[in-house]
Amino acid sequence: MASLLFDNFNKYSFITADEFVQIEQVLIKRFVKKKKNLLHEGDICRYLYFVEKGALRSYTIDKQGNEHVMQLAIEDYWIADLSSFITQTPGNLAIEVIEDCEVLLLPHPALEQLYDTIPSLGTFFRKLYQRAYVHLQARLHSSQSISAEERYLELMKQHPKISSRIPLIYIASYLGITAESLSRIRKHIHSKA
Repeated sequence: MASLLFDNFNKYSFITADEFVQIEQVLIKRFVKKKKNLLHEGDICRYLYFVEKGALRSYTIDKQGNEHVMQLAIEDYWIADLSSFITQTPGNLAIEVIEDCEVLLLPHPALEQLYDTIPSLGTFFRKLYQRAYVHLQARLHSSQSISAEERYLELMKQHPKISSRIPLIYIASYLGITAESLSRIRKHIHSKA
């Protein structure tokens, strides 16, 4: 079903072909059109979403109605409202499809059962969650300690495909700046090149 997912699992753990067959049996494949939401603010996040094709974003809306992008995801990425998924309580993130997507949904109850039969899956998700936490901490630190231009350059260095796939307004929000500021930064960078 999903060799991309099999390879993804084996980045941080070792999942055998037989174990992967067990995992495949609980996966739900969805084709989702651009601009549709997989998750709405206030919903319980019942799935972890693995992106096989397309692009998504998770975001929250503040009291003034401004959107704040929390995560960007393209092929070979996982996306979810992790707090809601782990606690199975209503979350504060929405997940929207930016490009038509093919996603694999891993249901919470099935994952909990798989942890008992496939210990290396638990290892994979522990490492994935740890990396997500480290990334979040680094992102918070950089938002407080380096310039917006440096944050943009670092994002483009780590994820070069994102700028051609994700609208600049979402990249700006992810970086914590306005779209106008990002436009000025990009002009400044290109004028130096």
